[in-house]
Amino acid sequence: MDYHYTIHPLGDSAITIDFGNVIDASINERVMALFHYLQKQNIPGVRDIIPCYSSLTIVYDPVTVSKVNVPDAYSFFKVQLDQSVKNAVVKNANSITLIKIPICYHETLAPDLKSLSAKTNLTTEEIIELHCDKVYRVFMIGFLPGFAYLGKVDSRIAVSRKENPSPFVRSGSVGIAGEQTGIYPLDSPGGWNIIGRTPRKMFDAHEKKPVLLNPGDSVQFVRVELEEFQQLTHESSKEK
Repeated sequence: MDYHYTIHPLGDSAITIDFGNVIDASINERVMALFHYLQKQNIPGVRDIIPCYSSLTIVYDPVTVSKVNVPDAYSFFKVQLDQSVKNAVVKNANSITLIKIPICYHETLAPDLKSLSAKTNLTTEEIIELHCDKVYRVFMIGFLPGFAYLGKVDSRIAVSRKENPSPFVRSGSVGIAGEQTGIYPLDSPGGWNIIGRTPRKMFDAHEKKPVLLNPGDSVQFVRVELEEFQQLTHESSKEK
């Protein structure tokens, strides 16, 4: 498949390749292929490579790049990106990691489930079934350390963010915003519609691998009842 893209500077020390403002799995797969390919190239001056839904940004050190025999940093990295689009290989679907996340939809953990039911004209059980029925792609990590943007939810439960964000959302809360679903890794304010909570830790700064989910992973939610949720939460707290 041919992908239309644009490349443009982002200030004087970064460059972005953009495939369009869309939530599309095939485009995100291309972005992640670029990310992994560029990581292996050891390009001089690269400070960071940041993949997003449908774009990727390279942050670089202009001083280091100036020591390379090239006309200017932007032209140098534009050539690198153009070549990478041709050479990067998208992962085989069979090699993608599937992670199952337990989630409890009990009303005490799902403050917005009833209001979502009213907005969608679906019962809470129908919403739960639709939410659990899909395998979601991790499109990107952002907002908070370990906050995974997952998509796409069934169109019947796709609702906009709340008009008035909640000042406090518990870590592990699972919400819906538009076509996305996501898990709050830390206590924080938030505007997503909270429909349940998971006992699993999305982020732990003390772990060698602090973030549970990574862009490109696949996620499936598995329903658990309140008693099992409490047991799993207790076991998780003992592991600290």
